[in-house]
Amino acid sequence: MMDRLYLVIPCYNEEEVLPETSRRLEAKLKELIGAGQISQDSRILFVDDGSKDRTWELITALHQTNPMMEGLKLAHNRGHQNALLAGLMTAKDRADMVISMDADLQDDIGAVNAMVAQYHQGCDIVYGVRSDRATDTAFKRGTAQAFYRIMSFLGADMVYNHADYRLMSRRALEGLAEYREVNLFLRGIVPMIGYKTATVEYSRGERFAGESKYPLSKMINFALDGITSLSVKPIRFITLLGFLIFSASILMLVYFLAVHFLGHTVPGWTSIVVSVWAIGGLQLLSIGVIGEYLGKIYLETKARPRYRIETLLTHDPQ
Repeated sequence: MMDRLYLVIPCYNEEEVLPETSRRLEAKLKELIGAGQISQDSRILFVDDGSKDRTWELITALHQTNPMMEGLKLAHNRGHQNALLAGLMTAKDRADMVISMDADLQDDIGAVNAMVAQYHQGCDIVYGVRSDRATDTAFKRGTAQAFYRIMSFLGADMVYNHADYRLMSRRALEGLAEYREVNLFLRGIVPMIGYKTATVEYSRGERFAGESKYPLSKMINFALDGITSLSVKPIRFITLLGFLIFSASILMLVYFLAVHFLGHTVPGWTSIVVSVWAIGGLQLLSIGVIGEYLGKIYLETKARPRYRIETLLTHDPQ
């Protein structure tokens, strides 16, 4: 019997793309079934992350008319990473392998074939990696490259040009379930699982309908979450910065004492004002970085549920 595949699709206000997305994904599953790559009871699981439009209504209609379509509705909006995790954990005990992708299908679904092929060759995790960023603006391309370099410098093990388009085996998903942190950054957590991995390159297309759910502000917050969730080096940099400023103050003290005993007048107002503002700014920045980590510790200690499932639509026996 062939292995069962689940496609997990997080959705937030995606009523404009769902009809076309479901059609393309169904065609892809049927192609793989016809080629003998996956079992006939493979499924597509749409995860509604508290949408305010007709997204859940459309998912329900798809489920009622198509045995391949399943739906998962969260009790309220929890963000892309938590919605994706909810889908992965729901599919974990139902599938042999799971592929996650966004509902807009900018990530080429043609790469699914190569991912499944890598799975059959023994890979537990297969990363979809963009071959280029030709469709991005110069600003987005530059900031993305800067983000990956910063994460690499901070010691985070991330796959370059990989988002959340990946295949995971059941064994890999069981490993992911052991990571209990509330502050989720799956792109950094998944590489920690280990096992045999591979990459599949693809070209990212334009969104065929609707608007992006990731404006600049959300991308900045996402990047900050990634940095503070995976590395404590920013706090260590504060310690190093404090040591450097202390060393500079000792050198300045020696200099001022020397010019005093030599009988020279010490020019002061400009240098004092600049020093006060510079050190004050560094202190506020340092407090902000420490506060970011304290806030994450505060949320982790509360151990609140990362998501709550309101409804699960499935064709499998309960």
